[in-house]
Amino acid sequence: MKLRILGSGTSSGVPRIGNDWGACDPAEPRNQRTRASALIEHAGTRILIDTSPDMRAQLLAAEVGMIDAVIWTHEHADHVFGIDDLRQIFHVRHRPVPAYARPATEAALREKFGYVFEGQHGYPASVSLATLPDRMAIGAIEIACADQPHASITSTGLRFTVDGKSIGYATDLSGMTPEMRALYAGVDLWVVDALRRKPHPSHPHLGQVLEWVDELAPQRTVLIHMDQSMDYHTLRAELPLGIEPGFDGMEIAL
Repeated sequence: MKLRILGSGTSSGVPRIGNDWGACDPAEPRNQRTRASALIEHAGTRILIDTSPDMRAQLLAAEVGMIDAVIWTHEHADHVFGIDDLRQIFHVRHRPVPAYARPATEAALREKFGYVFEGQHGYPASVSLATLPDRMAIGAIEIACADQPHASITSTGLRFTVDGKSIGYATDLSGMTPEMRALYAGVDLWVVDALRRKPHPSHPHLGQVLEWVDELAPQRTVLIHMDQSMDYHTLRAELPLGIEPGFDGMEIAL
C-alpha cells in the first residue's frame, strides 16, 4: 500500500496570497503547500481523500488520471471545492465516480453540489455518493473510520489496512476521543494535522500532536495541514525520531 500526500497545507496554502511565506524559507520547495488531500493506492486501486481546490494540479503532478473512489473527510471548502474536477474522472471512467462521506457531510455536499450527484441542464451526474459506514472495503483496502470533533462540526478520521499494514489519516480535528484512539493506535503510518505551534480552536497544534504520538505509538508520523509558520527544515531539526513534516508529492510505501 502506498500513500501520496497531494497537498500538505492549510486552507490558505503556503505561500498565502500576497507572497506571504511567513517563517517558511521560499527557497525550499517542500515549503510550497497546496490544500490538504491524499491518495491511497494498492494493487491498482486508488482512493482519493478529499477534493481540494488544488485537485487538478495535484493529480497532474502525480500523473494520475483515474481513481476508483473518493472519501470526503468533511464539507469545508478547502477539502471539497475541487469537486467539479471529478467530472474529468467521470469522462475517463465513462461512469460516475463512487464517493463516500459520513451522514452530516453527505447531507451538506448534496445541498451545495446537487448537480454533481444528480446531473443538471442535460449534464449527467458525475459522482455517485453513498454514506460512509464505520467499516468497508474498496478493492483489497480495508477502511475503518471514526467521527472527530472539528470545532462546531465533525470530520472523519480514517484507517486503511492491507495485509496487516495500516495507515491512519487524521486531518481537521480539535480533540481526541476514545473511538479515535482505538482507530489510530499502533498504526504503521500516521498522517496527522499539525497546523502550527500556537493553539488553535479547531486544529491541533504541534505540542498536542507530539503528546498524541507518545500515547498512540505509531511506527512513523508525518505532519500535514501546516501553515506558513512551519518551516520544513526547522521542523526536521527539532522533531523527535519517527516524526517528520510532510510535503506535497511525498510518497510512502508500506
